[in-house]
Amino acid sequence: MSLLSDAKNIRSKDPAARSLMEVMLLYPGFHALLFYKASHFLYRKKRFFLARMVSQWGRGFTGIEIHPGATIGSGLFIDHGLGVVIGETAEIGNNCTIYHQVTLGGTGKDHGKRHPTLGDNVLVGAGAKVLGPVTIGNNTRIAAGSVVLQSLPCNCTAAGIPACVVRRDGEKVRPSDDLIQQNIPDIVHSELCDLERRVAILECSQKQNNSK
Repeated sequence: MSLLSDAKNIRSKDPAARSLMEVMLLYPGFHALLFYKASHFLYRKKRFFLARMVSQWGRGFTGIEIHPGATIGSGLFIDHGLGVVIGETAEIGNNCTIYHQVTLGGTGKDHGKRHPTLGDNVLVGAGAKVLGPVTIGNNTRIAAGSVVLQSLPCNCTAAGIPACVVRRDGEKVRPSDDLIQQNIPDIVHSELCDLERRVAILECSQKQNNSK
């Protein structure tokens, strides 16, 4: 995808963008793709030092760190972008959306393929961490603040720490670009409520036994 196509893609996805010129001059997500494409070209030519140098320039200019060895498909939209980190062996499919403070990183325990693989039409919410050589299926959404440590199937929504699937094919799946963050279930709150209910049952049972 050309840089002009990248700009048009961002313009179509972000309702706050008023023109292509605004996207091309003011959007760090667009600038990060520009630096990435230059550094990735050098990386493929085995000019590793130059590739990393261009990558670091991009990091300083945009606040978005994309290793030149990463593989990125067409139509990536990095919204806001500050704090985004994409590792060397990460792979991103087509038409994906990544919000600020997202990490596609490693665990420090793997060798070779160390970073995640995202399928097509994946959305990763703000602050989410996807770690290790896991695979995220097509059309999957990861809620803000989640930590993904296991592979996820296609057409699902995952939330929590560690993330687990909270919606799948059985229910209506919205397109990944329409993720409504406030509708994502609070997994921690649900677990705490369930624990509180079980404690209450045990306390009631204990009181009944003591009264006999």
